[in-house]
Amino acid sequence: MNDGKSKKELIALYKEREIVGGVYIIKNTLNNKILLKADTNLQGSKNRFEFSQKTGSCVDMRLQSDWNKDGGGQFVFEVLEELKKGETQTTEEFKTDIGILKEIWFDKLSDKDLY
Repeated sequence: MNDGKSKKELIALYKEREIVGGVYIIKNTLNNKILLKADTNLQGSKNRFEFSQKTGSCVDMRLQSDWNKDGGGQFVFEVLEELKKGETQTTEEFKTDIGILKEIWFDKLSDKDLY
């Protein structure tokens, strides 16, 4: 599985990977209510959402009532904006930038029906 690469090489490749975070919503397609979220790992968030749908477990407690009533299949995951971590950016700086981006989107969506 590691194609003959040493553990050290694999760790180096992992550290060099592109990190993409951002802001996304989980939307109930029946009532159009949305849950605004942000994460430093968008793919991980999408994977968790898809896993929750497949297993029938709710991805966020704020959705629990509608998730139980309507089913997880009525929810969709939509990325609103992506942000790539800069090469010299620290993890904390990246988290701060993602948080600011979420605040901007919250202001844009404040008139929507939010969870």
